[in-house]
Amino acid sequence: MIKIVCADITTLDVDTIVNAANKSLLGGGGVDGAIHAAAGPELAEYCRTLDGCETGQAKLSPGFRLQPRRVVHTVGPVWQGGQHGEAGQLEQCYRNSMELALANDCRSIAFPAISTGVFGYPKQEAAVIALRQMTRYVSRFDRIIACCFTSADADLYRRVLTELEDAERGTRNSGP
Repeated sequence: MIKIVCADITTLDVDTIVNAANKSLLGGGGVDGAIHAAAGPELAEYCRTLDGCETGQAKLSPGFRLQPRRVVHTVGPVWQGGQHGEAGQLEQCYRNSMELALANDCRSIAFPAISTGVFGYPKQEAAVIALRQMTRYVSRFDRIIACCFTSADADLYRRVLTELEDAERGTRNSGP
């Protein structure tokens, strides 16, 4: 099941939250800063040992002071107009995060809207990519949460998910 919520990702009752990190993994603004603040200084200390992370890749840390046991850190692409492989890199963020979580026995995971803040990825396009990837993995998790920052973002995600589900039903019903 994919659930769409408007909440503080650091407070969700899930095994793993995903951090929209920068390449250093040492904290920053937005969701990255909020996760580091809530997890405590131990998170930055641990992340120093991870030697950074490349765009599209994912690395795992403990949650420290967070309710979620683990944090998957992934680095989304900076939007450059869409002609520089951004869509593929964003897909990799979601796919690599879910694969890493599954490899570490996580059954529930929450994602922020990766790259849509200061990295400038258009929200509509990012939501389509995020929800397509989540849909591909939905049967492998007990719960996948798309955690939105605003109610407008949550409404966008709900519309996109409905469109994807309608398209999937149409595909299944239009067989030979």
